[in-house]
Amino acid sequence: MVLLALTFIGMMISIWMIFLYAPTDAIEGDAQRIFYFHLPSAIIGMLSLGIVALGGIVYLWKKDERWDWVARAAAELGTVFLTFALITGSIWGRTTWGTWWTWDARLTTTLILWFIYIGYLMLRSYMGRTPASARAGAVLAIIGLIDVPIIYESVNWWRTLHPQAVLPLGSSPQLPLEMLLTLVVAFITFTLLFSFLMVQLYQLEKMQTLAQQLRASVE
Repeated sequence: MVLLALTFIGMMISIWMIFLYAPTDAIEGDAQRIFYFHLPSAIIGMLSLGIVALGGIVYLWKKDERWDWVARAAAELGTVFLTFALITGSIWGRTTWGTWWTWDARLTTTLILWFIYIGYLMLRSYMGRTPASARAGAVLAIIGLIDVPIIYESVNWWRTLHPQAVLPLGSSPQLPLEMLLTLVVAFITFTLLFSFLMVQLYQLEKMQTLAQQLRASVE
């Protein structure tokens, strides 16, 4: 309940800051406000795969199925957040670049990550809740994790329509203070939402596993 309350409060504050506190961008106008939804969801969508891989690694090490529950829950949420990032990015791109989609380096590598998530979920669904499924999912997540740093560095390695990182590692932020504060609050809110949903999905994974074990014992 605490996480839910904090998430709700964060949403209210974020909405106020995004639409009333943050200044209107001089070049993109109000369309730039999509940025405050797009970037946090994209970051969480990428970092979620790290949680999936971590859950898989610990599962392979300890054979503790609770870590597989963590991995499955994070994969489902990562897919949702990354899908939201792709949708908001397309809307933003339509207003800024005049097109819904372009084979930009960052867009393409992000789409590859989305397919990795989809492949992971399809694999887990096809193989069921078995140790073999958990092992295969762990391997796929670990391999897929290679794409995350490629996404981050894509604007530096290739010509791309995406701007340079607004929060570059080891450098000062490239945003005005009001925009930076709004982005930070939005990111905290998205993180709270992710955390709340993660707890709920973990509990759901636990109940589904226990239900499967109960059916197996009855049969």
